[in-house]
Amino acid sequence: MEKNRIEGLIHQVTEETISIAVMNSANSAGKVLMESIIETKASTILQFFSGLEGDLRVTFEEGTWAAWLYDLLKPHIRHIVVCNPRKNALLKEGNKSDRIDARKLADLLRLNYLKPVYHGENGIRMLKELSRTYLTINRDLVRVMNRLKALYRGWGIPCGGKSVYSPRNREDWLNKIKETGVRRRAEHYYQQLDALQQLRREVRRDLLQESRKHSAAKILRGIPAIGPIRSALLVALIQTPNRFRTKRQLWAYSGLALETHDSAQYRCLDGQIIHSQKPQQVRGLNHNHNHDLKSIFKGAAQNATAGSGPFRDFYERSLQKGTKPSMARLTLARKIAAITLTLWKKGARFDPEQLKSQAA
Repeated sequence: MEKNRIEGLIHQVTEETISIAVMNSANSAGKVLMESIIETKASTILQFFSGLEGDLRVTFEEGTWAAWLYDLLKPHIRHIVVCNPRKNALLKEGNKSDRIDARKLADLLRLNYLKPVYHGENGIRMLKELSRTYLTINRDLVRVMNRLKALYRGWGIPCGGKSVYSPRNREDWLNKIKETGVRRRAEHYYQQLDALQQLRREVRRDLLQESRKHSAAKILRGIPAIGPIRSALLVALIQTPNRFRTKRQLWAYSGLALETHDSAQYRCLDGQIIHSQKPQQVRGLNHNHNHDLKSIFKGAAQNATAGSGPFRDFYERSLQKGTKPSMARLTLARKIAAITLTLWKKGARFDPEQLKSQAA
């Protein structure tokens, strides 16, 4: 006899407690069997789930605790869904509490309506953590650089270009500030900038060293405009190319897919249903995506158009066909993403001749 399928829902995870709802999905309506609050402790969580019988399915939302919970439960529970909270619009309807939201999420899990967030590939955990550190430090570095320029501009001092960040020109820039307090603030920003730049160099070295252990990074480094850093980040962010069956799925995940809105696509003419032939209404690129991946592919396309090589030739051919530069760069970014997925799946090397034949 088939075991009853049990939906175990971890809804609210805090530093001290976890709210859990358990539902029996054997009944078409779904029946809540248990609601509990337990301590946020590994042994307590495992003890709770070991006491449940049946084919257990567990879900919880992506968040601060998701990676820890996934790694903790994966060896003990076969079906785990880390769901995307942005897609759980049902939780915003009506009253809201941990108990109510838990039941709503349990229903969504029972009906297979939850959108999963990919977790897995523990073999690249070190590379993932180093990549997150590198990206975070990069963002902090950009913030400090923006604050420095904003400080100078706030006092009517033009500061275009990158010389304002150079240690060689630093004293000249500081002398342009007449207010003692403002000058002191700028000095503190420079100290923060120097510390972050040194830290980024150290993390970059560790990231490149770790990426050499992964054969996929070596394959992706061979793609023009990708390079060692982008290849390491791609392996850490995507983890496995088998997540995406087609290139269009990767485009959507990377924010490179066109979003279209259509309605009234068919009409009745002389008793026959025919297509209205209305043009698709393009609303721009999709908004729900991985911003780091989009930055990698767009940055690679930008670098390719500024240099030379097969991607530059591909870009020039697009311009000659009358494509706007912005759309040509987007097309190139999509092409780089598609090539990345194909070569990674096949374990093949980049061949410029194949790019020429595709464009012909």
